Amino acid sequence: MNTTLYTRREWIALAIVAALILIVFPVTMDVFRLNLVGKYLTYAFVAVGLVLCWGHGGILSLGQGIFFGLGGYCMAMFLKLEASSPENTAIQSTPGIPDFMDWNQVTELPFWWVPFKSFPFAAAAVILVPVVFAYVIGAAMFKRRVGGVYFAIITQAIAAILTILIIGQQGYTGGVNGITDLRTLLGWDIRTDSAKFILYFVNAVLLIAVLVLGQMVRMSKFGRLLIAMRDKEDRVRFSGYSVADFKIFIFCLAAAFSAIGGAMFTLQVGFMSPSFVGIVPSIEMVIFAAVGGRLSLFGAVYGALIVNWAKTSFSETFPELWLFAMGGLFIAVVMAFPNGLAGLYRSHVEPFLAKLTRKSPPSPAPDTAPVEAVKLAAE
Repeated sequence: MNTTLYTRREWIALAIVAALILIVFPVTMDVFRLNLVGKYLTYAFVAVGLVLCWGHGGILSLGQGIFFGLGGYCMAMFLKLEASSPENTAIQSTPGIPDFMDWNQVTELPFWWVPFKSFPFAAAAVILVPVVFAYVIGAAMFKRRVGGVYFAIITQAIAAILTILIIGQQGYTGGVNGITDLRTLLGWDIRTDSAKFILYFVNAVLLIAVLVLGQMVRMSKFGRLLIAMRDKEDRVRFSGYSVADFKIFIFCLAAAFSAIGGAMFTLQVGFMSPSFVGIVPSIEMVIFAAVGGRLSLFGAVYGALIVNWAKTSFSETFPELWLFAMGGLFIAVVMAFPNGLAGLYRSHVEPFLAKLTRKSPPSPAPDTAPVEAVKLAAE
């Protein structure tokens, strides 16, 4: 049994991803484009979580925008309170509260906003709030053996409900405009070019850390059980394992990854709105993972970069056709290459390279092996 974290091929793949986002992009792009790529990379956190949750665990969530948005809103609340000091809001009817509250005749900071004046609390809430929310959803669904298409539809419905709730509570959440005009982080102006440059690298390093953590999960005994659970859930259950607890854990882990991406999005872009919480962004996040390869952690990063680059490029030229293109792309991925770009590489490029070097192609990766993983997990 292979217990190493990475194979030689995977070390090379990690090195390529790290070199691309830490060296190539910063050297070849100006600050504006680099910040744009940084925004794309925040979606890669969600895609990596979906690879573990959907690709390995067989849990298709169409509501990952929920956790991306919750993480982003937790960070935005801290930043907004810091920007709403009595000095900065002296012209308001009620100084010291966010401007959108003042516009909506809210005269006192709500009690659940008060703890977000503390950065340690806000940083902890970025992870804890989405994870607790994911735990509640997961426990309610998986303990009752709700899965498959039913779970996907329910997560869609929750995303829609949360979006409506955020928009409806305009005086407390900023409504459809979201939380905007975010200026500083602990007194550090995040709107400057130098700040955007630094935040890009923070974002990139966190993404690499998430990739390593995801690989640790994938190569562990728990990771092998995930694959077995995806292919033969009843067989795993009859072997004495708690399938519901496994599903809850991986769903919460994917939520935590998404929340980190949402928080970094808020820092890099400077706002958070309900447009990143609903059904459409959640489906787009699934497309990122599908295009890159729902069985490949590294493919998820490339999928997020490629799809978002295409979205930015084509929506500027053909804005009315982009949504149709996204739908067509998803259908094409499902029908033509269900394992995404990573699957195409493994099935076509690797055999070709093996012929050139006169070596036999490598054995299939653990995540594509048959469900004898149940036996391995029991060892």
